[in-house]
Amino acid sequence: MAEAIVPPTKHDAAADKISLITGSEAIAVACKLADVDVITAYPIRPYDTVMQYVAKMISNGEFDCEYIVAEGEHSQFEIVKHASACGARVFCGSSGVGWMYAMEALTVTPALRIPMIAMVGNRALDDPGAFGTEHNDALAVRDLGWQLVWVDSPQEALDVALIAYRVAEDRRVFLPCAISCDGAFLTHSQAMVKVPSKAKVDAFLPRYDRGDLLLHPDNPITVAPQANEDWLMEIRRQTAGAMERSPGVIREAYASFARIFGRDYGNPFFEQYMTDDADVVLVGMGTLSTPVRVAIRQMRAEGKKVGFVRIRWFRPFAAEELAKTLGRFKAVGVIDRDFSLGSPGESGVVVNDVRAALYQSGARPPVVGFIAGLGGREVTVPDVKKMSEIISAAAAGKQQPATTWIGLRE
Repeated sequence: MAEAIVPPTKHDAAADKISLITGSEAIAVACKLADVDVITAYPIRPYDTVMQYVAKMISNGEFDCEYIVAEGEHSQFEIVKHASACGARVFCGSSGVGWMYAMEALTVTPALRIPMIAMVGNRALDDPGAFGTEHNDALAVRDLGWQLVWVDSPQEALDVALIAYRVAEDRRVFLPCAISCDGAFLTHSQAMVKVPSKAKVDAFLPRYDRGDLLLHPDNPITVAPQANEDWLMEIRRQTAGAMERSPGVIREAYASFARIFGRDYGNPFFEQYMTDDADVVLVGMGTLSTPVRVAIRQMRAEGKKVGFVRIRWFRPFAAEELAKTLGRFKAVGVIDRDFSLGSPGESGVVVNDVRAALYQSGARPPVVGFIAGLGGREVTVPDVKKMSEIISAAAAGKQQPATTWIGLRE
């Protein structure tokens, strides 16, 4: 059953305010609005700006939560995992190799049905070291039961954080969700953000309730049993069922968000930019949407019919819906800010999921993969134009490499 929605009053709408904040600060503000109970922290750039802003709000008396600085990333994820099992709404996060250090905790969280919300300040994995954005850190958990969503602005970061709690804590789902914010490009960049009133958030987001799954002395249950071959497959299937139900809950949450907050994101899973009459499209995730949109506007002025599809939710992956959309075009180019060494076509992660989705579809336009912007390198307007030329050649029937690396030094 969908949650009953209480419409906001005019007074509630007037209580909204505009703040100049970064993507990281927007996530922290969402935690305050959501009344998060337990937050753990361990500093690693660029995610550490979230914990710094949370600490500032607590010290200013604006936010009341249990704030625990752990001795490492593994511990911080273990702390919030167990706090969530005891009924606390939780938040934590990390970046790059810090996300990797927590991998054991990240692996068990979905199967334990812990609706943890985490932010990943996307950062390149060492070695070599780099503080710039790359998506392989968050994508490392893509097959484990984590819901994964990429945002491209501080406003979307705040909104999606609230939506993520609504979805993850829905009893039909009870799966963790990682919100990916591109390092530096989003974590440290300021923008004007509409911060909603607390009354609107309370109307949208119910309190977290684990029901009979609550870990409590009065409710003796088994957590993390050693099931072996007797029950492991059944537990895996239950987790898979939760992910299968997630898309419906996501749609409900976005529809409720639009009614209460007055911001309608349309299709929750991906957005389209200038695709109505496009011949070819580029596909990507995160903040590369900015240079892509600029380049598309310039190419449109030159009479070139190029569009853009930005994927929001990578898990669950809207395969059928995305394939139906992409099947309309003469060719598709997928920009991966990641790599999947040894994969089919020596491609990135995203393009292979797009190819798999289109394989089941009746319409199968040529799909060209691009790897770009690794380690925080800029994806420039000329880069986007070069990619559009390659996919336009593919649309004309000219064979193209399965994968092209863009912006490499010569």
